[in-house]
Amino acid sequence: MIDISFVAETRPQGENGLSAVLFCHGAEFAKGAVFRQYDEALGGALSRAVALRDFSGKAGQALSLIAPAGPVAQFHLLGCAPADDEPQSVSTAAQTAGGEAVKLLKASAVEAQDVALLLEADQAALATEIALGARLGGYRFDRYKTVTSKTPALKALHIVLPEAGQVDAAQTAWKELEGLGESVFLTRDLVNEPANVLFPEEFTRRIKALESLGLEIEVLDRAQMEALGFGALLGVAQGSEQPPFTVIMRHKGAAQADSAPLAFIGKGVTFDSGGISIKPAAGMDEMKMDMGGAAAVVGVMSALARRKAPVNAVGIVGLVENMVSGAAQRPGDIVKSHSGQTIEVLNTDAEGRLVLADLLSYTRQTFKPALMVNLATLTGAIVVALGSDYAGLFSNDDTLADTLTQAGEETGEALWRMPMGAAYNRRIDSDIADMKNIGGRPGSSILAAEFLKRFVGDTPWAHLDIAGTAWAEKATAITPKGASGFGVRLLDQFVRLHQAGSSQH
Repeated sequence: MIDISFVAETRPQGENGLSAVLFCHGAEFAKGAVFRQYDEALGGALSRAVALRDFSGKAGQALSLIAPAGPVAQFHLLGCAPADDEPQSVSTAAQTAGGEAVKLLKASAVEAQDVALLLEADQAALATEIALGARLGGYRFDRYKTVTSKTPALKALHIVLPEAGQVDAAQTAWKELEGLGESVFLTRDLVNEPANVLFPEEFTRRIKALESLGLEIEVLDRAQMEALGFGALLGVAQGSEQPPFTVIMRHKGAAQADSAPLAFIGKGVTFDSGGISIKPAAGMDEMKMDMGGAAAVVGVMSALARRKAPVNAVGIVGLVENMVSGAAQRPGDIVKSHSGQTIEVLNTDAEGRLVLADLLSYTRQTFKPALMVNLATLTGAIVVALGSDYAGLFSNDDTLADTLTQAGEETGEALWRMPMGAAYNRRIDSDIADMKNIGGRPGSSILAAEFLKRFVGDTPWAHLDIAGTAWAEKATAITPKGASGFGVRLLDQFVRLHQAGSSQH
């Protein structure tokens, strides 16, 4: 993890000198006071390089000078002006810039003790967003590597503000965003862990550790879930030697202690073989990440606790392993859910919706939440529809859907609302039970959402299908290859927007 500090000026002290990145936004960047200051100190090297390389400050451009003069080991100009066809929120653009800066420094194999990101006066307000992007971009999951990477890790970073009076404000604001970054890392770590390490019981232990943040944690074991009637969830778990758990996290931050909580519910299948409806071997290794929804819920509850969010929230995750054995659930089995509704299980690889069915019903009945948002790596069909750029959003409430969409736009964790309706819902009616867990390939991500909707009653509810966004095949500026941590920043911002909207009424 990169250590971030905010300073008012650079003081090169390391033997290898200063390594610095200056952010350039648009064609006027060369008029900036910081650019002119360093250009003069380096004998005009910056302006000569800009002219020679036709550097214009657009996003994707970078210009590097190695050992240009004196105590400066390397100096990088990083273009940050977004393209017209790729609109970003201001905060997302700043985070991307911070991540790109770290990427640039890593590529330069920086070993200097003093590494700085230099901000012009008009960029100072975005210092903490840039810091968050740098922190997110510096993430590594290498705990199982026995050979040290040849690329040295960037351990510390100074963010240089134009005025000394801006430092205290930045450090105060950073404390909150730093907690958000740590929560994203928590989610990424959980998703990246192999399934032989992170099975339901170990996942439960890691959640229990969050009691130190002030979260109240309750764990339901198999016997307790049987008593509650969690027949759908337990049916998924019955083929595994690993016992299942439901874990409940409560954050109590609202001024009115009895105010209805916001509920976040996550699918936590720590490994999904598909059960008897077994998956193909190719790509099955990635099914360790089928608990990405649960990991995101853990991450957002961590974020709310760290910033002491003035809201009541409950996070509930169902942790199971879906395996093949003589005890495994069979296609054609009928299970009774917590709600009392019966389900014909036609495909044991459509298991996530069975886990969520009991959790949604239980959450609605027990906590009477103001709203429910569930997250799940639920269907391959949503990946076919939306790829990895958007997560699917399904909802029974327009206001909730609009607020989630806005949060996605503001954080860069984008959502695309999908249709729902009675014609889809009828396709999951069963001849011999109340419903079946699949209804055919066409529109199958929508059918999964319709299945979940049968367990939410009239509670405002949204389902986020994050199958395409929880795992990144390619790295971006702030997202590494592998676990993305998708959903944590989105839901943290959603809570802020929901609070702001509630305070206006």
